[in-house]
Amino acid sequence: MASLLSNIGSLIGFLGIVICLVAGVTRLSGSFFLAGYGLQSLLLAGMGLLLVGCFLKLEALTRE
Repeated sequence: MASLLSNIGSLIGFLGIVICLVAGVTRLSGSFFLAGYGLQSLLLAGMGLLLVGCFLKLEALTRE
């Protein structure tokens, strides 16, 4: 179970990093929106995914 939590946490964290990078690069290019979504919302969603990934990894560590 701990291995599953760790793998899911890594996947969610990686997805959060990708979303944050896309939002940051798009904002640096001068745009405020990407596919109709505000970049602040995408950045916040990426940060939320990073937080969930960290919590899952922490849970996996405490179960071992």
